[in-house]
Amino acid sequence: MKIVFSYLVLALAFAAANSTALAQRETTNGVEVEKDLALLRRDIRAEKKKIIAANLSLTETEATKFWPVYDQYVVEMTKHNDEFYALIKDYAANQKVITDAQASTMIKRWAEIQLEQVRTRQKYIPLVEKVIPSKKVALFFQVDRRLYALLDMQVASEIPLIVQ
Repeated sequence: MKIVFSYLVLALAFAAANSTALAQRETTNGVEVEKDLALLRRDIRAEKKKIIAANLSLTETEATKFWPVYDQYVVEMTKHNDEFYALIKDYAANQKVITDAQASTMIKRWAEIQLEQVRTRQKYIPLVEKVIPSKKVALFFQVDRRLYALLDMQVASEIPLIVQ
């Protein structure tokens, strides 16, 4: 768990440094936000599997069974995240002219995406339990959720609040 904590501290330091600069710049068409989010997603995706592997001590047999299930899980979660980032992209592009109706639609869709993510996690708990012991399942989902929380925090720090 110390490895995850170290990665999170490093990532948070990076996020804090970048978010200050990003918060000071106003987006006119969402292009800057879109570029920043794309880089962040790429970086987290590249490191996520390494972080999980470093924290989840799997035997060779467990690893052979776990990683294919993990890859399926990532595919499903990526679909939800793609929808979320499309929503963020739309918001960033229209943040200055968003109507009440658009704001309502966006916040409802955001909540639906969060529910879909939770349902996907629930779906995968028994699937992962079939291939590794329950303590390792719990550890996997703890690490996974912390990584998603880190990403959520970074996204939130880069997206300006809606103008009233």
